[in-house]
Amino acid sequence: MDEVPISDEDRRLLGRWAADCVERALPLFEARAPGDFRPREAIEGIRAFVREGKRTGRLRSLAWAAHAAARAVDDPAAAAAARAACYAAATPYIHPLATPHQSKHALGPAVHQARARELASGDDPGVGDEELRWAIEHAPEEVRALLRRMPARSPGRSRLDTLYHRLDAALRS
Repeated sequence: MDEVPISDEDRRLLGRWAADCVERALPLFEARAPGDFRPREAIEGIRAFVREGKRTGRLRSLAWAAHAAARAVDDPAAAAAARAACYAAATPYIHPLATPHQSKHALGPAVHQARARELASGDDPGVGDEELRWAIEHAPEEVRALLRRMPARSPGRSRLDTLYHRLDAALRS
């Protein structure tokens, strides 16, 4: 299987973009679970990685904790926001194998953030599309270049698949 070269700088830039995207939806989680700081801690963890450049076991634990927070909250928008935080904290761990699964991890923070905002708006797809536009406009060229080295996403059938495909296609162009 082919490999996609991913530098430490690629991982930092991807992590910063991911954290910026997720912070747009994090209030949706915090409003539903005000005493649960796991998604916020995951974002703080990825921000520390961006500054320090060290992948640690703690960062991986923060990602899993945000994932657990998504399962624990009883609100679809809040759960999507927590999943976005999980994906953001996990971005430094994307593997170099050239598979579509790899781009899922790179795009996951922005996609789940967009889906969270969409669900919070009463499932208005226009809101999700607007959030994707924000993510596209704020994606550094280095993130776009990294994504271009990965296999492209297919359209799929679900709303998440559609969001992944739209973001993937836009960042490649």
